[in-house]
Amino acid sequence: MLLFQCSSFAEEFTLQAGVSINDIPKAFFGSWRVNAKLEDTNSYATFKPQSTDLWNLSRIGDKVTLSNPFSGANAEISVKTIEGNLIVFSKKAPYDNKVLIDTVTIRLNDNSFTGINDLQLESYSLVDKHLMKVEHAKYKISGEKISGESILKQ
Repeated sequence: MLLFQCSSFAEEFTLQAGVSINDIPKAFFGSWRVNAKLEDTNSYATFKPQSTDLWNLSRIGDKVTLSNPFSGANAEISVKTIEGNLIVFSKKAPYDNKVLIDTVTIRLNDNSFTGINDLQLESYSLVDKHLMKVEHAKYKISGEKISGESILKQ
């Protein structure tokens, strides 16, 4: 499973009360090389111990999108919290009989970030749609800016 797996499913984008899309630091947007190391899980068979991925974070109007040019995945994200350089965002993506819920907490620092990616994978019965299993994983993540907006003064 890829870290922050995205699907082509689009969901409504809403900002939480008190969070304005204009509050998102410009440094958040751009292309990032993201490394992840598994810290905790209840399903070692499902989640990789480590991974490297590419995130493109962009904004068009009032929508924030995370895409991966290698896999072709694309998802709208919901920004939950912005406190200075601390950003919390999430997405929920159904596929097959599963729902993947990602919650990412990062702290921007120049052209890098560190943080946590909490994943919850819910599996539902194909027959009656009842929840059969919930798998969790917590990754320690770090990102390095490849291109895009910089928080450094030019």
